[in-house]
Amino acid sequence: MTALDKLFADISAEMSECSAKLPPVQRWNPPLSGDIDIVITRNGQWFHDGGEIKRQSLVKLFSSILKKEGDEFFLVTPVEKWRIRVEDAPFAIIAVDIQQRNNIQVLTFENSVGDKIVAGKDNPLRVEVNSKGEPSPYLLVRHGLEGIINRAVFYQLAELAEPGPGEKKAVQGVYSLGQFFPLE
Repeated sequence: MTALDKLFADISAEMSECSAKLPPVQRWNPPLSGDIDIVITRNGQWFHDGGEIKRQSLVKLFSSILKKEGDEFFLVTPVEKWRIRVEDAPFAIIAVDIQQRNNIQVLTFENSVGDKIVAGKDNPLRVEVNSKGEPSPYLLVRHGLEGIINRAVFYQLAELAEPGPGEKKAVQGVYSLGQFFPLE
């Protein structure tokens, strides 16, 4: 086992511990119960009936039963499934911790509900550029649910940017767990 493989296994074990605490929403497939007036804004705020849900414990609970099917988002239990609206991505990525382990860079992100996500092959980072040339960076959090990386965190990543490997030498990006993620 190489140092990178061992590092990936260690970090994967840590992430699995966190994921084990989440309900198995991917296995829950009840019929649609209807729509509920919950909106998650682009910056990760949750609103119900036009008012912000300010209890962080409630937002964290709801985020743990969030599921994506196609382009739609739902809050699910084993017996209920309520459609909600998401303006962009259901999570906001608000912080990044940059570490070197065995000379391998590891980027650990934190989202708006306190989850820690390590960028790597299972949780890739991607950047979409709109028609105005403005980037929107995303990180896969879990099961098709992404978080949009806030501007301050994206600037931190831009400071780390370096040329890519091989044919991607002209592309600037970052590495985490040996994976290269273009930032452009």
